[in-house]
Amino acid sequence: MSDAIDGLCVTRAGPLALLQDAGRCGVRRLGVTQGGPADQHGWAWANHLVGNAWGTPALEVTFGGLELVAERALVVAVAGADLAATLDGEPLPGWRSLAIKAGQRLAFDTPVNGLRAYLAVAGGFSAPPVLGSVSCVVREGLGGHDGQGQRLVEGDRLRVTPCRAGSGRERAGEAPPQEAIDYRQPAVLSLLPGAQVGEFSGESLYRAFNMPWRVDDRADRMGVRLAGPPLHCRVTSMISEGIGLGAVQVPPDGQPIALLNDRQTIGGYPRLGALTPLACSRLAQCLPGQEVRLKAVPSERALDEYRRFRRTFA
Repeated sequence: MSDAIDGLCVTRAGPLALLQDAGRCGVRRLGVTQGGPADQHGWAWANHLVGNAWGTPALEVTFGGLELVAERALVVAVAGADLAATLDGEPLPGWRSLAIKAGQRLAFDTPVNGLRAYLAVAGGFSAPPVLGSVSCVVREGLGGHDGQGQRLVEGDRLRVTPCRAGSGRERAGEAPPQEAIDYRQPAVLSLLPGAQVGEFSGESLYRAFNMPWRVDDRADRMGVRLAGPPLHCRVTSMISEGIGLGAVQVPPDGQPIALLNDRQTIGGYPRLGALTPLACSRLAQCLPGQEVRLKAVPSERALDEYRRFRRTFA
């Protein structure tokens, strides 16, 4: 952080704005969760558009309500959800990079399309790593802009790493070879069947993969509860197992819970399977009440899809 400089000052704090890099890997054996961007797709594109390498910290803005003032000239990009972002009161185009000047005001309002937006700056945000990552996990008090696991509040300053030649300013105005995603459409979530899938009744499996689910109000970075027809499993008690990203647990009430980045490290409910990383990203953009469907996929297809995604940012 020795070469970091002040980049943005928080003048109005939204409900949840957190610094996230690729996540805190290799520490779940210590009981520490991974953190990282809930929507890896939007986070990766925001960084890519300003020339940052995979893993560079970016800001995850949930629900909006955040206002920032630039303390120097920067190249920025916003991807992921449309939170009605503006620059000095004018609409800020998403999914493209642009240069902003010192003193300009960047604001995120309420969700228009999706739930979480990602703000990246050329060179990346700079913060003290904790257990090898700056990803902010509020529950565990780890990471973030201050290393203490705190969301942004009014008066906080976000420091940035000066961008190297050949990135950032030279890329201002560049757009990705895709259109912004309409997160308001029903989502089809790819799921890898899990070890206990055979313990669910045939009727439950039919319901799971052929009927729509609704995103419940009980949803956060730890997990998303899905509301729909109850699923029944013959397994009623288990020894707790390690929980990976996207694990779909089914508690006794039969309503599945898809576990995301800030999940617990172990769990004892039977699992229908696990959502793929890109399915987790899509689910993380769903507002309460939205419809989703589960689609069983083989591991080879899921791996191929994720490899294609990662090659985009190699």
